[in-house]
Amino acid sequence: QLQVVESGGGLVQPGGSLRLSCSASAFTFDYYTIGWFRQAPGKEREGVSCISHNGGTTDYADSVKGRFTISRDNAKNTVYLQMNSLKPDDTAVYYCAAQRAISTQDMCAGRLRRPYWGPGTQVTVGS
Repeated sequence: QLQVVESGGGLVQPGGSLRLSCSASAFTFDYYTIGWFRQAPGKEREGVSCISHNGGTTDYADSVKGRFTISRDNAKNTVYLQMNSLKPDDTAVYYCAAQRAISTQDMCAGRLRRPYWGPGTQVTVGS
């Protein structure tokens, strides 16, 4: 059983930065593809960024390319999402998901098969 928890959300002004962390408890963390998803009120969940088990492959939604960077430290069982140049449209609850044997492309496209989800962390971009 894998437990996943997000942290690092908060309130930030437009143009500011936040770094989200996704921490997991599992000896086999480095077997998992990890994805960041977000859901704003009244909108469907969307894949933001995904990273392969060894960090070799990453995917980003077009709306965050050039602004967000995903990375992972398997020694710390943690995946990070560095978010720069934040916009009000980035306001959402951000969720972390973990799944084995899935490509980053499939994961970010939402073609998931029983992933482990964290409870989410709120990101609010506004003055």
